[in-house]
Amino acid sequence: MTSEKTALTASARAKAGKGAARAIRRTGQIPGVIYGGNTAPTLISLVEKDIAKVTENQSFFNNLCDIEVAGKKTLVLPRDVQLDPVNDRPIHADFMRVTDKTVIRVGIPVHVKNQKDCPGLIKGGVLNLVRHEVEVYCKAMDIPEEIAVDLTGLDVGYSIHLGQVKLPSGVKPVKEGDFTLITLVAPSAMKSEVDEAVSADAAAGTAEAEADATPGTASAAPGDAPAAAPAKDAGKGKK
Repeated sequence: MTSEKTALTASARAKAGKGAARAIRRTGQIPGVIYGGNTAPTLISLVEKDIAKVTENQSFFNNLCDIEVAGKKTLVLPRDVQLDPVNDRPIHADFMRVTDKTVIRVGIPVHVKNQKDCPGLIKGGVLNLVRHEVEVYCKAMDIPEEIAVDLTGLDVGYSIHLGQVKLPSGVKPVKEGDFTLITLVAPSAMKSEVDEAVSADAAAGTAEAEADATPGTASAAPGDAPAAAPAKDAGKGKK
């Protein structure tokens, strides 16, 4: 399932440069650019509040956008929104023109499902999301909303790798290898109990070994009669 498109309205702007950008920002707008598609870049300005609102959605950069400029719509993919380092307000936006043939590199979020059917979680195990997203190559028109990891039947101590997840057709990971997506580890309480048991067993084994190695201690073989105690005054002559 692919993400839904975002609709934005922009105005054409004639000038580039820092001075022109500052003038645009004073009007409550921010400068932007639409590039790619073997077409000259188009300079635009967008309402700052509109950009601030859409960027609150974490999936914004995976959503196609229809940007309307002077009544004409252009299909684009958001590539960057620069923020002010002091107040985090958007100050510039970049968009790339796309078609049904455009292949892009994009990060897809990893989401888990069927937690209620996960024995490890029921036992109190802790889910560790090793990768929050996976970078992939795919067509701009077919960007997946998520990479879903099914936890059904997963027990404590097990993990799920990328090779165990079915990716949509045409989606290829950027990084090669069967890397880990999630692990299910024992909770701290369970670990403490196991560690204490192991420590107790180790201590008992050490004490037993030390007892066996104590000098002067004789151990009789099974079935042997007890050794006789040494006689008193042995070796003394009779009067």
